[in-house]
Amino acid sequence: MASLILFVGVLRVALHARSEAPSRSLVVGIAMVVVIGGMSFARLGATGGFPVWVYYGLPAALTWVLPPLGFRMSVRETARYLPLAMLVAPAIHVAFSLILGWKEYMPFLPVPSLGEILG
Repeated sequence: MASLILFVGVLRVALHARSEAPSRSLVVGIAMVVVIGGMSFARLGATGGFPVWVYYGLPAALTWVLPPLGFRMSVRETARYLPLAMLVAPAIHVAFSLILGWKEYMPFLPVPSLGEILG
């Protein structure tokens, strides 16, 4: 749920200057494909023995390519979107690892929990 909310927030930031906001159905559809579909594929790939470049690479590529195409983003919108889209997953991983001790989101990026840090 956190990923979905942050993804929609990133879209809002990237598309904020538009005179007409994209339809809610388009936002929900792309968010579902990118976030729910991408995370489901990553989970399936990780447990199914896929190489890491497949189960993280394909969802990442989908995240970076589908929204600019689906929303027909301008160069300026894409320039706002891509850095934010690239930072959201590691930010979620760091926050959830620190606060909740959940390390599964990006297991190749070791982040100790606050409990581990504080002893």
